[in-house]
Amino acid sequence: MKLFYKYIFQYWKSSLIFMMFTVVFAAVFTVYNTHTEAVLYAFLICLVIGIFAVISGFIRFRKKHLLLCEIYENLPLMVDSLPHSNKITEEKLNSIIKRLIELNYENTTRLKYIQQNNFEYFTVWVHQIKTPISAVQMILQSEDISAGSAISAELFHIEQYTEMALQYIRLDSDSSDFVITNYSLDSIVRQAVRRYAPLFIRRKLRIDYQPADAEIITDEKWLCFVIEQLLSNGVKYTVKGCISIRFKNDILSVSDTGIGISPEDLPRIFEKGYTGMIGRMDKKSTGLGLYLCKKICNKLGHKLYAESEVGKGTTVYIDLSRKQFDIE
Repeated sequence: MKLFYKYIFQYWKSSLIFMMFTVVFAAVFTVYNTHTEAVLYAFLICLVIGIFAVISGFIRFRKKHLLLCEIYENLPLMVDSLPHSNKITEEKLNSIIKRLIELNYENTTRLKYIQQNNFEYFTVWVHQIKTPISAVQMILQSEDISAGSAISAELFHIEQYTEMALQYIRLDSDSSDFVITNYSLDSIVRQAVRRYAPLFIRRKLRIDYQPADAEIITDEKWLCFVIEQLLSNGVKYTVKGCISIRFKNDILSVSDTGIGISPEDLPRIFEKGYTGMIGRMDKKSTGLGLYLCKKICNKLGHKLYAESEVGKGTTVYIDLSRKQFDIE
């Protein structure tokens, strides 16, 4: 009924003109003393014809409306099914719609091509820059240099930022290569801890990890990257104390005894590029680490959140509960 009202409203001018013509004819017949019965008869004939025209027009209007709704829901697959019209303006609008869809497809294809080229370039760049990093590490191992440990630490940071750049690109590409299956949580955590062991030693920080004898459903590579980023933040902002890793009730927590996060910054730490007050003090902070962690956890179906107190440290939680997944 609502559609019918819209149809009547759409043609209210035509209906008004038809009624005016009817009144004119009735007035002329009255002036020339035509019998009332003849006037009423002519009026009824015009009324029946008008009602028939309205009903048949509404049927065509409704059919066209339903087709347009279906096309709207299935664009651009049904663009060729746009209803033909004998009205010049409507036919021109159909042509404009088809052309806009063609342009959108062309632009989308061009954008995907550019993104793919950028992804391939940065992938090659990352792998190329790893080669001189590995070469310098081998030289440091063979040479007796007093500053070797400091240089090694800086090389580790370069490699870490390079890996972050690669993961940042991969995350939104078609090559995210998520492999969701059962993994040993202890194995994933130990991978991350082993990689950051030299930094713990250099910063004289203790790692407190109680082995987690648990099987979890996740992606090993991406979850390991998340844990590494959390360890990296812990090492970066902890002067003394330890980094603790715990697993309880399907929740993995990474805690530090560092400088902490202010209450006003805490709700925004997972935003892209947000560094907060403490991050602004550290000129090397990019605000991408926790953003990537949050985005990866969303894709993996894990919930990521944090608690912190200034001067006492920060704890980041990863909810690894199986209910987060819907595996067929």
